[in-house]
Amino acid sequence: MKKILKSVLLTLIVVFAAWMSLHLWMKYDETKDTGMILYGNVDIRQVNLGFRVGGRIEKMLFEEGDNVKKGDVIAILDRKPYEDTFNLYQAQVEESTALLAKMKTGYRDEEIAKEKANVAERKASHELQEKNLERAKTLLEKNVISKQSYDETWSHWNETKAALESSKEYLNLVSKGYRVEEITAAKAFQRAAEARLEQARTSLADTEIRSPSDGIVLTRIMEPGAIVAAGQTAYTISLTSPVWVRAYVNEPDLGRIYYGMPVKIYTDSAPDKPYAGHIGFISPEAEFTPKSVETPELRASLVYRLRIIADNPDRSLLQGMPVTVKLGKTAANKNSEDHTSL
Repeated sequence: MKKILKSVLLTLIVVFAAWMSLHLWMKYDETKDTGMILYGNVDIRQVNLGFRVGGRIEKMLFEEGDNVKKGDVIAILDRKPYEDTFNLYQAQVEESTALLAKMKTGYRDEEIAKEKANVAERKASHELQEKNLERAKTLLEKNVISKQSYDETWSHWNETKAALESSKEYLNLVSKGYRVEEITAAKAFQRAAEARLEQARTSLADTEIRSPSDGIVLTRIMEPGAIVAAGQTAYTISLTSPVWVRAYVNEPDLGRIYYGMPVKIYTDSAPDKPYAGHIGFISPEAEFTPKSVETPELRASLVYRLRIIADNPDRSLLQGMPVTVKLGKTAANKNSEDHTSL
């Protein structure tokens, strides 16, 4: 029995020793490749915000250092001049719409009836003058009236004839309605009025500055009451996302990195609290090492620019801050896996 126990114990010791050897070997293998260490600087996008129209600033709603959210109104111009322009163009649209509707509908029945009455009246007047002309002609042949009296009667007859023809033409016009050309012109006038109204609406909306993204107010340049021109900067915003590190890698190490490769970002102020990140951009073009890269091996060689995106940035990552980026050995394994899968 004792021999069996000794044998089992010896077997367990051998297995444990083998497991420890394997574990230590794997740990050693992991430490053989310490990965790459790169040095870079934090890059944060900034945006200068201004009004797209000019005017007098009414409100500046945020101070330097304040957090702003995407869509927040951060400054407002005096809206009164733009509201007046908007109301004027809105009235013009209503006027042009009414005019176009009138032309499409044509003249009212009452207007047509009125013109028919005018035609009847002028026709009666013309017929009366025609009878007077016949009588004047007979009297002239008998030398009862002078030639001048006959000419005056003829002139009155001719005037009533012209008036009758004019009223008939106008009656024909109102009966048919407006011409196609007039309706087309009215449509164009309405479109122009609507375009002016839309332009006024856009200008009215542009009296507000809205934050394009989440960020922090870096500078507040203007104050309420200031007269600003279109495009003049009122605020400078530092965007909270994305935050990335600009770093450089030399050509022999390109095969050890890939898009999306996870990294750790270390700062001098908190070296024990690294930020997680990944490689988001590898420049396809080589360039000479910038002066900001102090690594002796890279100082005189061609390098490729990297953009390393911080996955969990906070306000401790500031513009231009120097950082250290550590990359593991997973790149080589990743490339091997990719080639194997192909």
